[in-house]
Amino acid sequence: MPYPIENKLVVAVSSNALFDLETEDTIFKNEGLEKYRQFQLDHKNKTLEKGLAFPFIKRYLNINKVYKLETPVEVILLSKNSPEAGNRIFKSIQEHGLDISRAAFTSGGAPYRYIPAYNISLFLSTNEKDVINAIESRYAAGRIIKTKVTDDNDDTELRVAFDFDGVIADDQSEKVFQATQQLDIFHKHETEHLTEAHNPGPLGDFFKKLSALQGLEAKKALNNPDYKRILKTAIVTARNAPSHERAINTLNEWGVTVDEMFLLGGIEKKRVLEILKPHLFFDDQMTHLNPELENIPLVHIPFGVTNKKKE
Repeated sequence: MPYPIENKLVVAVSSNALFDLETEDTIFKNEGLEKYRQFQLDHKNKTLEKGLAFPFIKRYLNINKVYKLETPVEVILLSKNSPEAGNRIFKSIQEHGLDISRAAFTSGGAPYRYIPAYNISLFLSTNEKDVINAIESRYAAGRIIKTKVTDDNDDTELRVAFDFDGVIADDQSEKVFQATQQLDIFHKHETEHLTEAHNPGPLGDFFKKLSALQGLEAKKALNNPDYKRILKTAIVTARNAPSHERAINTLNEWGVTVDEMFLLGGIEKKRVLEILKPHLFFDDQMTHLNPELENIPLVHIPFGVTNKKKE
């Protein structure tokens, strides 16, 4: 039997993140809602081009093609569009071969309010306000930043990379560093609290559930030595020794694993990301999300002390 939605790992994506709607957004901002609706109706048979989240969503849904019995993942369209505009979006979904059947069209209303109704573990959007509202309501959400992203159809592996502090874990330790700006004090704090696991951050639950999916991969690989894994996770963090040990202890305490971990200690994250080429990279600090990176969808998590400091 397929998993009920309560047991699935559900990701929600806005229409603007899934497809390229720049022209439509310009019409909405400059000419208003009615002109926007009319434009969508006039172009209802024109397939929308891929958006920034498309490479991730396509590969994420491919998990169900491998695990046909369980179908453990689902994608929900969570859109501020009107139902009329939704017709064009769903036609584009079908044209691109995406298995998405559930949606919420709020006609300009706040979409994040419906996150619990669909059992959503992550909401991806290009709208900063919607993402901030979701985070403040304690829902996992991230804003995809505009970069040059071209989907490589020959690359079937799904790679997801996370910063640690303020993303997977909370910002407790980050507060220590921000208060002093001294690495030796930060390292001392982490060493003194070595055996204390961090509290989960805004994407902690999503990370844990993604790790659980990798358990299916491990089981399949055990039964079939020729099986090629389709999901890879990575942590790309500014931490280095000795503060790395508490982070690793936290993952062990949570009972999760990660495929790759990069302890950069001040090295620019861009240097690793250009090699890893994740289909999403989550970070709470905009300074680590370099818009010059091509073919890497960058996701800002507006959470924690580094974001409050700027407000």
